[in-house]
Amino acid sequence: LMERREAIVKMQDLLGKNLHDLAREYNVTVYAPSGKVNKGWAGHVVERFLELPLNSAQSPNFGSWELKSIPIKILKSGRLAFKETMAITMIDPVNVCQKEFEDSHLLSKLKKAVVVARTVGRTVDDPSFVYDIVEFDLNEGSDLYESVKADYNLVRQTILDPNKGFNFLTGKMGIYIQPRTKGSGHGSTSRAFYARPSFLAKFINLNSTEN
Repeated sequence: LMERREAIVKMQDLLGKNLHDLAREYNVTVYAPSGKVNKGWAGHVVERFLELPLNSAQSPNFGSWELKSIPIKILKSGRLAFKETMAITMIDPVNVCQKEFEDSHLLSKLKKAVVVARTVGRTVDDPSFVYDIVEFDLNEGSDLYESVKADYNLVRQTILDPNKGFNFLTGKMGIYIQPRTKGSGHGSTSRAFYARPSFLAKFINLNSTEN
């Protein structure tokens, strides 16, 4: 298995590349046979670039690390903005109740993530350029670490509260990490931890003069 550090170094060669060009090169289909967009196509391109075996699981997991892809939109003003929040991991209420933040699924997932941030256009056919490759370095004791821990503990306390519970979790919660329903439809009962744009912005520098 490719080690995380090695992968991050290798992925620097992707910076500024149009993923559509690479998709053609590696025969990665952007559209499924049904005509629907193949949602994970950008991630598959990066996997092929890294010469990794295609993983049928929801998110590519290479043992010590996981690949995530984040879309960045270009606003009319020319500035960049995160297109959406980033799903981190499902919320298993039993697991969350049992585990302190230090041993949580949330923290281990954040520490495993290697993120490819890419610009996207209005449609999937528009060019998609690799903008940045980052890892979420959450240093224990840092302000950000403590804030994310507080977000986790809010979710934990809500689930543990006999007057509230799992169904009281809402996307309004959390400064950096929010709990909200995952899946289609408003009747969805499963929930996941999502990284808000404010969290992503701590690692991915949009609109800086450096990039």
